[in-house]
Amino acid sequence: MLTADDIRREALAQPEAYEEPHFEKASFRVAKKIFCTLHADRPRIMLKLDPEDQHNLSDGDAIQPVPGHWGRNGATFVDYEKLAPERLPGLMRLAWASVAPKRLVKGSSPA
Repeated sequence: MLTADDIRREALAQPEAYEEPHFEKASFRVAKKIFCTLHADRPRIMLKLDPEDQHNLSDGDAIQPVPGHWGRNGATFVDYEKLAPERLPGLMRLAWASVAPKRLVKGSSPA
Protein backbone atom coordinates (compact mmCIF):
# COMPACT_ATOMS: atom_id res chain seq x y z
CA MET A 1 0.00 0.00 0.00
CA LEU A 2 1.27 3.47 -0.91
CA THR A 3 1.99 6.08 1.76
CA ALA A 4 2.32 9.86 1.81
CA ASP A 5 6.11 9.36 1.82
CA ASP A 6 5.84 7.34 -1.41
CA ILE A 7 3.82 10.16 -3.00
CA ARG A 8 6.33 12.79 -1.92
CA ARG A 9 9.30 10.74 -3.14
CA GLU A 10 7.72 10.11 -6.56
CA ALA A 11 6.65 13.74 -7.02
CA LEU A 12 10.08 15.06 -6.12
CA ALA A 13 11.74 12.55 -8.48
CA GLN A 14 10.33 14.50 -11.44
CA PRO A 15 12.78 16.90 -13.13
CA GLU A 16 12.96 20.31 -11.43
CA ALA A 17 10.06 19.43 -9.10
CA TYR A 18 9.87 21.06 -5.69
CA GLU A 19 7.49 21.09 -2.74
CA GLU A 20 5.65 24.17 -1.51
CA PRO A 21 2.66 24.64 0.83
CA HIS A 22 -0.73 25.21 -0.79
CA PHE A 23 -3.26 26.16 1.87
CA GLU A 24 -3.40 23.13 4.22
CA LYS A 25 -1.86 20.78 1.65
CA ALA A 26 1.61 20.05 0.36
CA SER A 27 1.90 20.87 -3.32
CA PHE A 28 4.44 19.69 -5.83
CA ARG A 29 5.34 22.04 -8.64
CA VAL A 30 7.48 22.55 -11.67
CA ALA A 31 8.05 26.04 -13.10
CA LYS A 32 5.67 27.43 -10.44
CA LYS A 33 2.79 25.23 -11.64
CA ILE A 34 1.14 22.61 -9.44
CA PHE A 35 1.01 19.06 -10.76
CA CYS A 36 0.14 17.30 -7.48
CA THR A 37 -1.28 18.14 -4.06
CA LEU A 38 -1.13 15.81 -1.08
CA HIS A 39 -4.06 15.94 1.33
CA ALA A 40 -3.16 15.80 5.01
CA ASP A 41 -6.56 14.62 6.27
CA ARG A 42 -7.04 11.55 4.04
CA PRO A 43 -5.04 9.24 1.75
CA ARG A 44 -5.74 11.31 -1.35
CA ILE A 45 -3.78 13.30 -3.88
CA MET A 46 -4.90 15.56 -6.67
CA LEU A 47 -3.07 15.17 -9.96
CA LYS A 48 -3.35 17.68 -12.79
CA LEU A 49 -3.87 15.53 -15.87
CA ASP A 50 -4.74 16.28 -19.45
CA PRO A 51 -8.55 15.85 -19.63
CA GLU A 52 -8.20 13.06 -22.22
CA ASP A 53 -5.74 11.16 -20.01
CA GLN A 54 -8.07 11.71 -17.06
CA HIS A 55 -10.98 10.24 -18.99
CA ASN A 56 -8.94 7.22 -20.09
CA LEU A 57 -7.54 6.56 -16.60
CA SER A 58 -10.59 7.08 -14.40
CA ASP A 59 -11.52 3.76 -12.83
CA GLY A 60 -14.27 4.82 -10.42
CA ASP A 61 -12.46 3.37 -7.43
CA ALA A 62 -8.99 4.83 -6.98
CA ILE A 63 -9.06 7.51 -9.70
CA GLN A 64 -11.89 10.02 -10.15
CA PRO A 65 -12.25 13.51 -11.62
CA VAL A 66 -12.54 16.32 -9.09
CA PRO A 67 -16.19 17.44 -9.14
CA GLY A 68 -17.09 20.53 -11.16
CA HIS A 69 -14.98 22.91 -13.22
CA TRP A 70 -11.59 21.82 -11.90
CA GLY A 71 -12.32 18.21 -12.77
CA ARG A 72 -13.45 19.04 -16.29
CA ASN A 73 -10.06 20.69 -16.77
CA GLY A 74 -8.10 17.63 -15.66
CA ALA A 75 -7.92 17.87 -11.85
CA THR A 76 -8.10 14.27 -10.70
CA PHE A 77 -8.41 12.74 -7.23
CA VAL A 78 -6.43 9.58 -6.55
CA ASP A 79 -7.04 7.53 -3.41
CA TYR A 80 -3.49 6.29 -3.09
CA GLU A 81 -4.34 3.53 -0.61
CA LYS A 82 -6.53 1.94 -3.33
CA LEU A 83 -4.03 2.54 -6.15
CA ALA A 84 -1.80 -0.30 -7.30
CA PRO A 85 1.73 0.93 -6.39
CA GLU A 86 3.09 0.23 -9.88
CA ARG A 87 0.65 2.80 -11.33
CA LEU A 88 2.01 5.74 -9.32
CA PRO A 89 5.15 6.52 -11.38
CA GLY A 90 3.23 6.72 -14.66
CA LEU A 91 0.42 8.81 -13.20
CA MET A 92 2.86 11.20 -11.54
CA ARG A 93 4.81 11.53 -14.78
CA LEU A 94 1.62 12.35 -16.72
CA ALA A 95 0.68 15.00 -14.15
CA TRP A 96 4.17 16.52 -14.20
CA ALA A 97 4.26 16.55 -18.02
CA SER A 98 0.87 18.28 -18.17
CA VAL A 99 2.33 21.45 -16.61
CA ALA A 100 6.10 21.20 -17.18
CA PRO A 101 7.80 23.42 -19.75
CA LYS A 102 8.12 21.70 -23.12
CA ARG A 103 11.92 21.91 -22.92
CA LEU A 104 11.85 19.74 -19.79
CA VAL A 105 9.39 17.23 -21.18
CA LYS A 106 11.37 16.86 -24.42
CA GLY A 107 14.69 16.66 -22.60
CA SER A 108 13.75 13.95 -20.11
CA SER A 109 12.70 10.37 -20.36
CA PRO A 110 10.36 8.52 -17.98
CA ALA A 111 12.04 7.12 -14.89
